[in-house]
Amino acid sequence: MDYSIRTIRADEWEQVRALRLAALQDPVAHLAFLDTYADAEARPDSFWQERTVNSSESGPGGVRQFVAEAPDGRWVGTVTVLVERAAAETYFGDVPVVEQTHVVGVFVRDEARGSGVIDALFEAATEWSWSLEQRIERVRLYVHGENVRAQAAYQRLGFVDTGVRVALHGSPVAQELEYELLRSAG
Repeated sequence: MDYSIRTIRADEWEQVRALRLAALQDPVAHLAFLDTYADAEARPDSFWQERTVNSSESGPGGVRQFVAEAPDGRWVGTVTVLVERAAAETYFGDVPVVEQTHVVGVFVRDEARGSGVIDALFEAATEWSWSLEQRIERVRLYVHGENVRAQAAYQRLGFVDTGVRVALHGSPVAQELEYELLRSAG
């Protein structure tokens, strides 16, 4: 793999925006993201600047965005990790009983798929999770029930379907499936 994995920097908001817009144009974006290209494209620069600062290496600590960078500097993939505190309500309305992190915004460009980029991004995300001062007990993510490509990738990476289902807003049948990776004993 000729890509380096790193945390974004606070001044890279234009690259963060460009990669997100590319992700939202992916053919399965409607299954993978709770966002649309039109909505994201319309957001002001200040939104992207704040988002980038908050998830950067110098950000406040509750969020980290990792990117896979090609030798020419082009970003080819990303994952973002959110810290979820025990006993605090999360975006999905649940209240975790353990300290955990939540992986969101997973995307790898077509040309980098199958190259190990997703593995390296998830390794960075889980290593960061396990390194946090508060002991993180699990890393979780949600995947659309119809996004079989993503489900297969997450299973290959060691994530297990917990059986928890969350209904998607605006759909009487679509569901997000919760997957988790538990911290190993020790």
